[in-house]
Amino acid sequence: MNLAALHPGSLLTIADLPIPEVASILALTARLDQTPAAEKAKLLANRRIALLFYESSTRTRTSFELAAKSLGATTTLVSDKSSSIEKGESLKDTGLTLRALGAECIILRHPASGSPFVLARTTGLPVLNAGDGMAQHPSQALLDLRTILNRLHLDPTTVHDKSLLGLTITITGDILHSRVARSNVMLLPRLGAKVILCGPEPLLPEIAAGLADGLEITRNFDEALSRSQIVMMLRIQKERLAGLELDLGEYIARFQLNEPRLAAQAPKALVLHPGPMVRGLEISGEVADGPNSAILEQVTNGLAIRSALLVRALGAQAN
Repeated sequence: MNLAALHPGSLLTIADLPIPEVASILALTARLDQTPAAEKAKLLANRRIALLFYESSTRTRTSFELAAKSLGATTTLVSDKSSSIEKGESLKDTGLTLRALGAECIILRHPASGSPFVLARTTGLPVLNAGDGMAQHPSQALLDLRTILNRLHLDPTTVHDKSLLGLTITITGDILHSRVARSNVMLLPRLGAKVILCGPEPLLPEIAAGLADGLEITRNFDEALSRSQIVMMLRIQKERLAGLELDLGEYIARFQLNEPRLAAQAPKALVLHPGPMVRGLEISGEVADGPNSAILEQVTNGLAIRSALLVRALGAQAN
């Protein structure tokens, strides 16, 4: 699809977002952080934003909504359980209806990969991809990057292709079904990071190495952890495991990030998790709440990044 033909304020995929544009978004995020609340509330005053969510969400939906309201925008939530979607209305017709009602930007979460492209092409509006199937979650990759840069005391406003050079990042868990993992592996190596994917074969087929240049796949979490400065844990998505054989007890023994494993292999590693967490499965509560964890910082950075994406989408100016 020709991305140039779509609204320039859209963010549909991280794969085609140039590094200078990543830097621009991070710089805008920093400027908004320094903008007084009263001034920030004028940036999108009376602009109309629709949140179109076909899947459940806590962090993404709430942060987009709170971001929009902090910028002065009016929001409306449309879910598949409380609209004509439940009656079989197509994504195209729902999008055109929202546009006819005055929506100026649509934030979409949808179970079908590629759906944000369909909506952007159909409506001509700026569309922000809040997660499409197992494909992409671009705003999550941006907030993860901001979290990493902040924790490592690196300037997030001057990002370039060597910003993460020398860093090894291990992503562990249900990578097969993870749009978060896909977006991160399409961004982090372009900034110089070495990315290791770790998990059992049913959740991490060898073909995943083709997601980006230079990826490494391993089944040995302890070895990968010992080489890493950053570890990102992913939830086991039980709702997507139909037909897969997975022994959860064995998974916990081999791949759970717990205090003894972290202390033995990477006592200074930064711990990330996009949420929602299943404590006691992919991560222990002690690690999730411990000093290495930046999980709540990720949530806070989600609000900041999504504010910037809304300002970018609707062409507002932030000094």
